[in-house]
Amino acid sequence: MTQQRGAIVVGASSGIGEALSRRLAADGYEIGLAARRTERMRRIGNELPTKAYVATMDVTAVEDARQGFFDLAAAMPSVDLVVLSAGVASVNRDLEWEPERQTIDVNVRGFTALATAAMEYFESTPDHASESDGHLVGISSVAAHIGNDDAPAYSASKAYVSTYLEGLRYREGDRDTDVTITTIEPGFVDTKLSLGGFWECSPETAAAQIARAIEKKRKHAYVTRRWRAIAWLVDLLPERLRRRLF
Repeated sequence: MTQQRGAIVVGASSGIGEALSRRLAADGYEIGLAARRTERMRRIGNELPTKAYVATMDVTAVEDARQGFFDLAAAMPSVDLVVLSAGVASVNRDLEWEPERQTIDVNVRGFTALATAAMEYFESTPDHASESDGHLVGISSVAAHIGNDDAPAYSASKAYVSTYLEGLRYREGDRDTDVTITTIEPGFVDTKLSLGGFWECSPETAAAQIARAIEKKRKHAYVTRRWRAIAWLVDLLPERLRRRLF
């Protein structure tokens, strides 16, 4: 009998996290929904075709968030996949401290707290009967490739996410466990976090492409795929040209 697959999605109450939770459930995963809005997650969970588990989680309260993650994982029969989708973005040309602090707290501190918790969980309970000991997916952004004068902390925080996940992949090469680590870099997605409309896709389109990258165990994927060309162009251009173009 095939074991029921389970996925924890952090940031599951809206946007990409919600759409991906629905898509993964449609693909047969039981879903652990983690976010701040408990009632919203319960409504989502009741609409899923598979069993749902709900954990109220504020990723800025990092110790509580980590404990909440472990408690949620313990309540589920199996956790094969962890998706870290919680994030914030603020236009902040005046560099007010509060929006910058909040971005760092959620996108850097909160992300790292949950990424390390997921790795600890996978590495302490390896499943040698399966092809992988777990799969960690982090939602970064194409914004990781270039500074943004409207939202400097956001771009910087996503550069951190992408680089941190790359480091975790390198780390796995020296360990006995086999945890798959995937970096997802979306362009503009029609959510509250969207800072533009160029090539903007729906959360459902983003979720479908992310689910495909998960199934294929990609190390890195752009959403939508055409954003790969933009990211590569940005990486190749000297800073003077990047400033003129973007």
